[in-house]
Amino acid sequence: MHITIIGTGYVGLVTGACFSEFGVFVTCIDKDKNKIESLKNGVIPFYEPGLEDLVKRNFKQGRLKFSTDIGEAVEESLVIFIAVGTPPRGDGSADLSYVDDVAKEIANHIKSYKVIVTKSTVPVGTGERIRKIISQHLKEEVDFDIVSNPEFLREGAAIEDFMRPNRVVIGAKSQQAVAIMKDLYRPLYLIETPFVITNIETAELIKYASNSFLATKVSFINEMANLCEKVGADVNVVAKGMGLDGRIGPKFLHAGPGFGGSCFPKDTKALLKIASDHNIELRIVGAAIKANENQIARTTEKIKNAFNAIKGKTIAILGLSFKPNTDDIREAPAISIIQSLLNADANIRAYDPVAMDNTKTVLPDITYCSDAYDACNGADAVVIVTEWNQFRNLEMERIKQLLKQPYFFDLRNIYDPQKMQALGFRYYSVGRRTL
Repeated sequence: MHITIIGTGYVGLVTGACFSEFGVFVTCIDKDKNKIESLKNGVIPFYEPGLEDLVKRNFKQGRLKFSTDIGEAVEESLVIFIAVGTPPRGDGSADLSYVDDVAKEIANHIKSYKVIVTKSTVPVGTGERIRKIISQHLKEEVDFDIVSNPEFLREGAAIEDFMRPNRVVIGAKSQQAVAIMKDLYRPLYLIETPFVITNIETAELIKYASNSFLATKVSFINEMANLCEKVGADVNVVAKGMGLDGRIGPKFLHAGPGFGGSCFPKDTKALLKIASDHNIELRIVGAAIKANENQIARTTEKIKNAFNAIKGKTIAILGLSFKPNTDDIREAPAISIIQSLLNADANIRAYDPVAMDNTKTVLPDITYCSDAYDACNGADAVVIVTEWNQFRNLEMERIKQLLKQPYFFDLRNIYDPQKMQALGFRYYSVGRRTL
């Protein structure tokens, strides 16, 4: 089978590379000629563990190719995936202009039956919107089907998520389209992956509902953490006690500075807008968004309030990406924290294993360091924002000697409070009374 992936961003490139690993012949399309040439040379435009090797291997073996020619790719492919960006508008709704443009392009080149699949996260009703656009712009009468096949790829673990997913969701009206999609995903049947077959609208909503529920779990445990600090409870133990209940589960019950990234903030706001457009108020989702905003602000105030005056203080920030194993800084708590500290006239020394180049585009004037110890050198405090593995076993005596003052803000609860206090640190964490 030949397939086309339109859009070589995070979702499109991972999807194309993984399908080619399944033995499918894949053409990845992008309008950006420089990006396509870089991909042909094995240069990946973002950081994702294992992706570079996957792309290089399948490109070399001829199952994965990159092109700017959408016409040729559409004509030779049975299945066409739309994986372009759907950035948020000012009102929280998803901007579908790229999706609309691609639908028109596809229509211009359809000469035989095609299955057109939305892989991007799109609002409910987008499948029907694409069907109408293509029907209006077809140059000749030809059959096609629309499918919703939302992605559930975690940044930093995307290849594993594609190869061993929790489920595959396929939304379609046509049984023929469903059969073709099942054939495309046939390798996953061997590992008994659950398939959810439904209509297009339900498939579109599953992605938003899933991300919004997970975001709600994060906001809930963060609010519990704030209560724990006041009453002398330990949020880690609270989360463990909750998570052992099979109805709740342990995942996404980790207190911290708030959620970020390209999915949770965008998808929760988009779901609110979808509901609002249909005169439905999603109070819980709205509260999760507000709680997250409060958590980021509260975290920053915790750092400021530890000092009599934060002005002129130097703060070492460890971790800039919104989570480990990615260079994605979109909506990252670290960025908001740094901006707030800068507004209070603090100085920032920062280190992240892979996200510093991206951060320099939005925060060009802070000091970027060679490692965690360099960041701590001469700082008044150190703040762990992202729980990269290399921050989990720092040489604490060395850190203490490098700091001008022994202030340690552990926003991911990596270290033991009693041990840190015994070492002489003024130690702050999330949801654990330590001072």
